[in-house]
Amino acid sequence: MNVSLEVWLITAVVIAAIITLDLLFQLKRKGDPSFKESAIFTTIFLGGAIGFFFFVDQVWGKPYGSEYLAGFITEYSLSIDNLFIFLIIFTRLAVPDKARRQALTVGILIALVLRFIFIAVGAVAIAAFSWVFYIFGAFLIYTAYTLVRDHFKSHGHDEAPGGKFIDFIKRRVNVTDEYHGAKVSIKKDGKRYYTPLLFAMIAIGAADILFALDSIPAVYGLTKEPYIVFTANAFALLGLRHLFFLLSGLLTRLVYLGLGLSVILAWIGIKLVIHALHENELPFINGGKHFEGLPEISTNTSLGVILVTITIATVASLIKTRNSKNDKATKH
Repeated sequence: MNVSLEVWLITAVVIAAIITLDLLFQLKRKGDPSFKESAIFTTIFLGGAIGFFFFVDQVWGKPYGSEYLAGFITEYSLSIDNLFIFLIIFTRLAVPDKARRQALTVGILIALVLRFIFIAVGAVAIAAFSWVFYIFGAFLIYTAYTLVRDHFKSHGHDEAPGGKFIDFIKRRVNVTDEYHGAKVSIKKDGKRYYTPLLFAMIAIGAADILFALDSIPAVYGLTKEPYIVFTANAFALLGLRHLFFLLSGLLTRLVYLGLGLSVILAWIGIKLVIHALHENELPFINGGKHFEGLPEISTNTSLGVILVTITIATVASLIKTRNSKNDKATKH
């Protein structure tokens, strides 16, 4: 895939312009967007992501179009799970609506920055060391295991990230028990005090780091092209704030999303390990020779697995939560 510097620059400028305009629009708002407005903006951003798929397909060919689409769907699914963690943080820390809007915006910006840093680091590592695919694959398989383990724990996803670090910060700074609008800190009796909003942002930042660690190996398991990795992540994160308000009532119903993601991450992890075996150069594995007999998993096969898994997880979640509501209504 040959992507010129001009295309890279134009893509980066357009994405930066969209992010800036969206942020300016959000800053002018005084309240949360309505369901209708969130649905319109989410549709626009999704339309842009799908439109870009056709652009990649026409300019660079169907294989790269399939890689972008598989990468985008995977990253979008991980982003929805990221929003679910944001919702848990806001609920557990009782973040008021005004402060919630600010924390959500900051959280999405942190996610953008972290993912782009990890994309660059991942590209350099892959170019220098073929054995990195072993690490990426093993990490994704382990992440899949932790998602399954956490799903069957009694508390599941209910623990907000960054708890120990937040406790460490609280012991060393002055804190207030109440929120002060969207302020992170205030001055009281000549001293600087930090509001609970700071700790909400720390928890969001910790969640962003965890999801960036998952998302970059996952998308590199579907494509080796940094441009596709970059655009798949960018389009998955654009409009995430609108998606949060659109799905805020639905997020808690996606009870099997974590299990669905575990299947996808495990699948991509296995795909990465197989690719690493094909490119093997480690002397203590097969004498440093490539494994020629193993079948490669195609991008189209992975795309099919991702789509089917997400569909099953979503439908099963909605059926499960609907039946739970019906059971509760029957008992009452």
